[in-house]
Amino acid sequence: MNWETIILTLQLALISTAILLILSIPIAFWLSQSKSKFKPLVQAFVNIPLILPPTVLGFYLLIVLAPNSTIGAFFNDYLGIRLAFSFHGLVIGSVIYSLPFMVQPIYSGFSQLPKNMVNASYLLGKGKRETLLKVMLPNIKPSLITGIVLSFAHTIGEFGVVLMIGGNIPGETKVLSIEIFDLVESMNYSSAHLYAGLLVVFSFIVLTVLFFLNQKNKVTS
Repeated sequence: MNWETIILTLQLALISTAILLILSIPIAFWLSQSKSKFKPLVQAFVNIPLILPPTVLGFYLLIVLAPNSTIGAFFNDYLGIRLAFSFHGLVIGSVIYSLPFMVQPIYSGFSQLPKNMVNASYLLGKGKRETLLKVMLPNIKPSLITGIVLSFAHTIGEFGVVLMIGGNIPGETKVLSIEIFDLVESMNYSSAHLYAGLLVVFSFIVLTVLFFLNQKNKVTS
């Protein structure tokens, strides 16, 4: 059992999920409230990872984050951070690739909130920020949990994006999906079965817990 790879995968999933939660709440809130003509463009940008092949997304991220690109050169020269073929690059790729899995459940939760609840908060003199933090977010806990669980699980199973942008560097970018790929290439099917089986069991447990929590919330609501 390669614990270094397992720990690296969990670190990537935890960090990416935390960043996604911070980014997705304001995005989902704006989408649920906005009537801007640019809203469809923002929705398309957020959801494009759902239909775009991971290798395509990873390829363009690699170009954007490469050391000879504007962004890659800035981070490398001024901050001393290498983005391509590094853990930092994996985090960026994972956040972009898993963005719709966090935004969509939260957006759905915001959209389904009763309008009179939000309007009542505004009538009581609470601003948008206070209404968001004290009224809306507490009432969409199931949506938040769904977004967190799905984003975490999705990051665990990423392959195409992480391979393109991170490569296969042990201890830095070699996550579980890459480990399985290597084992299959070397025809080490017994070890590949072990890791693949762990991911299958993990995925089943995650979905079971998620559906159980959603069902429990529906019963108590």
